[in-house]
Amino acid sequence: MTAAPARKLRRYQDMRDFGRTAEPAGGGAPPSDGHRFVVQRHRARRLHYDFRLELDGVLVSWAVPKGPTLDPKARRLAVHVEDHPVEYADFEGVIPRGEYGGGDVIVWDRGTWYPVEADPARAIEAGTLHFDLDGEKLTGRFVLVRSDRGGDKEHWFLLHKRDDHALPGWNAEDHPRSVKSGRTNDEVAAAPDALWHGDRPAAEAEVSVRTTWQAATEEELAALDDLGTKGKWSVDGRDLALTNLDKVLFPSAGDGEPVTKRDLIRYYVTVGPAMLPYLADRPLNTHRFPQGVTEPGFWQKEVPAHAPDWLTTWHNERAKKGETRRYVVADDIATLAWLANYGALELHAWTSRGGDVDHPTWVLFDIDPGPATTFDEVLELARLHRTALDHLGLTGRPKVTGQRGIQVWVPIRPRLTFTQTRQWAETVSKTIGRVLPDLVSWAWTKDKREGRARLDYTQNAVNKTLVAPYSARPRPGAPVSVPLDWEELDDPGLTPDRWTIRDVPGRLAERGDPFAALLGVEQDLPDL
Repeated sequence: MTAAPARKLRRYQDMRDFGRTAEPAGGGAPPSDGHRFVVQRHRARRLHYDFRLELDGVLVSWAVPKGPTLDPKARRLAVHVEDHPVEYADFEGVIPRGEYGGGDVIVWDRGTWYPVEADPARAIEAGTLHFDLDGEKLTGRFVLVRSDRGGDKEHWFLLHKRDDHALPGWNAEDHPRSVKSGRTNDEVAAAPDALWHGDRPAAEAEVSVRTTWQAATEEELAALDDLGTKGKWSVDGRDLALTNLDKVLFPSAGDGEPVTKRDLIRYYVTVGPAMLPYLADRPLNTHRFPQGVTEPGFWQKEVPAHAPDWLTTWHNERAKKGETRRYVVADDIATLAWLANYGALELHAWTSRGGDVDHPTWVLFDIDPGPATTFDEVLELARLHRTALDHLGLTGRPKVTGQRGIQVWVPIRPRLTFTQTRQWAETVSKTIGRVLPDLVSWAWTKDKREGRARLDYTQNAVNKTLVAPYSARPRPGAPVSVPLDWEELDDPGLTPDRWTIRDVPGRLAERGDPFAALLGVEQDLPDL
């Protein structure tokens, strides 16, 4: 167990054709935190559970036909199989039929493991490993014991010790859903969300295969309109329990028309196909206003205990005590409806994907006006960002925030760290600021900016977010953060809160989504 990861993976790699399988080939740098574990429910020729412990740069693996258990009286056969690459820990999808291990795979459980023995590699070699698991399903003290060395595969037994976490009669098959996506093997097999290209670097290997969504149908919208103040509603194949549908969430902006929760749900399930490409695969921070925007809101990141089990979620394996462990991932129309019903009016997705949170796919520029900044001055600063991007040979687009400012989003290849992208954005922002120094302040606090704008590059950090494209904002009339073409900055009628949830669907039907030109674009940031 002390060999280099590359040598330890040779058997795994020799058994697979990475031109056909979506599995990772391995060979990338292992993460530094170590001691992750994952259990993948794998339907190949026979159903089994792949039990994997991260150790010495690989996933040491056993196939458990009946699945792990919390029952201390049960002994589960565990067949020791080839080590897998650490990138495999997050894989959920379909391995092509005809390939080794062909079938569907879900992330059934994951978390952290803690060896009892001082040298777990030596303990495995000796044939007995004691360890603790801290997962979403599996917890407590376990032991792996080798039964025999006969044949090509070693036979071991996996047992749960008698401790406070033991549960007599506990059966893995009673808990069939993925902790990553909330889906079953059947659902993943029918519509896999991702493939993994084994011939690419690990950071680029996972590619979403679900790229289009369908808005709520006319029949579904009519059923929403026909509900009373609460009731059951079906959308996108999911059943939701909606409540307080006539509650006013946004007061009128002067047109006499307040916005209710029913209106907000209708908006999100209508514009969802344009919005979801910027949310799918990404942890979500939500700004909730259950009593409406006239009352103080609060940020919600943790998935609530009452959330439906079909929600896709992302597990933060690095979470410390008191930090968020599970985030919602908005990847379908029904999730948007659930969020709106939950009072999550404002949606902020991470700029990195859940499969690789350390490498952002967007660089963000936030033009944050001060009290003395006019919108014409905001537009001047935005046009300078376009000039800078043109000079650097980069593609980006602006969007109004729905409040007072403008943001510029630039898609990038997910290779750089947040430290690198933040430093790059800081250099560009300060270069722009030197062109119009009277408009810009670099002071951290607003009271020291003398009313001037700040070009905020600090949003380029993990778990720091800007409002998502097409999200509502918590102001009267329900204004929306709307993507623009650069030419629209010259429209004399443009204001940062020009569009509300009532007219964005018409704009999308007429003009489409200007940010669509950025989807799938992977750019390398030039040296400055």
